Amino acid sequence: MKKVLIVEDDPQISELLRITLKEIFFEGKIINDGLEALKELEKNEYDLILLDLMIPSMDGVELCRAIRAKNILTPVIMITARTEEIDKVLGLETGADDYVTKPFSVRELQARVKSLMRRINAPNASTRKEKKQLSFEGLKIDLDKRMVYKENQEVVLTNKEFDLLQVLASKPGKSFNRQSLLQLVWGYDFEGLEHTVNSHINRIRSKIEDDMGNPTYIQTSWGYGYRFNENI
Repeated sequence: MKKVLIVEDDPQISELLRITLKEIFFEGKIINDGLEALKELEKNEYDLILLDLMIPSMDGVELCRAIRAKNILTPVIMITARTEEIDKVLGLETGADDYVTKPFSVRELQARVKSLMRRINAPNASTRKEKKQLSFEGLKIDLDKRMVYKENQEVVLTNKEFDLLQVLASKPGKSFNRQSLLQLVWGYDFEGLEHTVNSHINRIRSKIEDDMGNPTYIQTSWGYGYRFNENI
């Protein structure tokens, strides 16, 4: 069974989450405190994190930011009772892979988890038929291992950062608008959250570009979106 860390301070909800995930073969551990959850993730590996936004000691946004800062790449689904767009944006921009708003249906949550795990564990099928590796001047993207190397040094990307880079690098020269990148990378429509793409692009650039002001790999299509440089 896969392992899921459930970070939720409501006992009834956390137990519901544990039972719901057990039905799709996840063994759940429940922690009701943000700092304790961070300590647990530093010691043990998990396949998934379910993270409530409002938890003691360190809220969900702070915890997600701390998790990614420590290069813990475990997929995160944020669970929140809030519905404001700003909360969704904050969650996604700090490294969450998806979000579910309370009250949620058991079947919807299970479907979201299955979809997320499929996207992470299976590189784009059409790309895999063509290539298992994308190579550019100074940059190599291993699609099967989901690893990136800059000048033969590993670059650590989150799952969404890797997916976004893969989409762009698989079609050098093609410009993608932000809404289409949200659809391709996050799997469904996050209407109004195009700024999330900008944040992820900036983080990728900070890791692979020598000059953020004059990027070599990910270039801006002004007034439209982004494209991967076809001349390298």
